Amino acid sequence: MNPTILIIYNIIQLLLLACLGLSVLYIFIFSFAGIFYRQPPFSAPTDFRKIAVLIPGYKEDNVIIDVAKDALLQNYPKEVFDVVVIADSFELSTLESLKCLPIKVIEVSFDKSTKSKALNKAMEQLPEEYDIAVILDADNLMAQDFLSRINASFAQGFIAVQGHRTAKNMDTSFAILDAASEEINNHIFRKGHRMLGLSSAIIGSGMAFKYDFFKKMMSTVTAIGGFDKEIELKLLKEGNTIEYLDDAYVYDEKVQKAEVFSNQRRRWLSAQLVYFRKDFLSALKAFIMRGNIDYFDKAIQFIQPPRVLLLGMVIVFGIIFFIINIFLDNQLICNYLWMGIVLICILTFLFSVPRRLYNVKTLKALSTLPKGMILMLRSLLRIKGANKQFIHTKHGAN
Repeated sequence: MNPTILIIYNIIQLLLLACLGLSVLYIFIFSFAGIFYRQPPFSAPTDFRKIAVLIPGYKEDNVIIDVAKDALLQNYPKEVFDVVVIADSFELSTLESLKCLPIKVIEVSFDKSTKSKALNKAMEQLPEEYDIAVILDADNLMAQDFLSRINASFAQGFIAVQGHRTAKNMDTSFAILDAASEEINNHIFRKGHRMLGLSSAIIGSGMAFKYDFFKKMMSTVTAIGGFDKEIELKLLKEGNTIEYLDDAYVYDEKVQKAEVFSNQRRRWLSAQLVYFRKDFLSALKAFIMRGNIDYFDKAIQFIQPPRVLLLGMVIVFGIIFFIINIFLDNQLICNYLWMGIVLICILTFLFSVPRRLYNVKTLKALSTLPKGMILMLRSLLRIKGANKQFIHTKHGAN
């Protein structure tokens, strides 16, 4: 091979090794740390804080009535929590059914709907009598002790808490992969981070905040997509810690179709890229000047490739460069590095997937993993402008 071409080839190879290697090392550290995570015990509080369970929904007629009914079944004193459905573009029959339940229904309508607009509008109308705001998606079901566990954590002085969001359905291969992805992220970005003294990541639902703090903070949020990313950055920039409750469960509907999976990931990836560009330099400055590692770590998270895509890239590039290096008898030490990165990446996933997902159904679902990787790559290539429009994920549809 021409020496100049060989030099260019090796530069490209080393750059990919460095980029992918750093990304794999980052998630491996937190994945390994997550193995040792144990949920801190919280003493039963002597008082019950007033909680507003806020459920914003856009055209969620298929699921919202069942979700509202289920939310009322908490083993928490009825007089100190309210279920608040924020109804955007619901059918009249759905609204009438909701109003027959012992809940608060706030109707909203916007030219361009967003979750942040809905939440802000609702809090403008609600009385200033709540201590905690719990945020759910319109398909979420809370474990019956969820509010009790949230209340106990706030007795320890936290102002922001993320619950354990997990799958309520695993009826298709895509739903199983989505469920596994959720638990991998729980392990790395919540368990692993808390184990090493950093804040938990928040997800967008199954989360709770000190009410007056949340209301004030939300009034400054302008996000169209990824409102949870914006409030997370605001929290960390101010030096607040976000707790994670591994034993406070919220059950979330997992995507069942490739099209929904692609649209959802496109929205998430776009939000991450937007906030990386917006906050990286500010986070770096905060880290250097004030030692704010939480804020800086969050900015780094936003530039990390999606876990499924990272696994695919590591395996595909590893195989390609491994074969070419042998054929060219070139820099064989790079092959050892590729094998090391692939091994560490696989170990990261093995550490992060809960044992209950090690079964035949998950093994069968792995056959759709290449398709998931392709969809994720396609979403990455189509993220331009996704954060400037409301992309709705419809729930409860077959």
